[in-house]
Amino acid sequence: MMTRDEAWDLLNEFTKSESLIKHALAVEAAMRHYAEHSGHEIETWGITGLIHDFDYERWPNPPDHTREGARILRERGVNEEIVGAILSHAEWNQAEFPLDRPIRKALFAVDELCGFITAVAYVRPEKLTGMAASSVRKKMKQKSFAAAVKREDIEQGAALLNLPLDEHINHVIAAMQKVAGPLGFAHP
Repeated sequence: MMTRDEAWDLLNEFTKSESLIKHALAVEAAMRHYAEHSGHEIETWGITGLIHDFDYERWPNPPDHTREGARILRERGVNEEIVGAILSHAEWNQAEFPLDRPIRKALFAVDELCGFITAVAYVRPEKLTGMAASSVRKKMKQKSFAAAVKREDIEQGAALLNLPLDEHINHVIAAMQKVAGPLGFAHP
């Protein structure tokens, strides 16, 4: 079983972008939150979140992104549950790795949402502090705001988790608030 320290080292071996490392930390926090909330293996889910995009800087284009990473993870003996979840978060792998397991559903559900909440936090004076689903939903309606984020993936993610969208958003905000410092959103 890969440890959190080994996952952190792997992420930093392949990822130099500060924003991608912060995204990995946000997704890790959200995955740990949902694992705890739903009674799943917190460490496995956290590691999955932390390394889900570790190969993105070297292989940003589909289908290399995720598939090159999966090859490396398998070479290093990483648990197939983690590898499958990472493959499943990319639509080009979903025929072979469907969103049919709790860990896969959770990773898909939090990935885009973490990115969107990060974008919202950057434009708020109080960052993550006091953020509510309503402010995130308001920004989701502005198509020009964080235009690269797929709103339909955020909505599909909540549906996969059988949660109302606002509840899903609030869960991810709460998870990210726990790591506000490492994300660069510590309140002065």
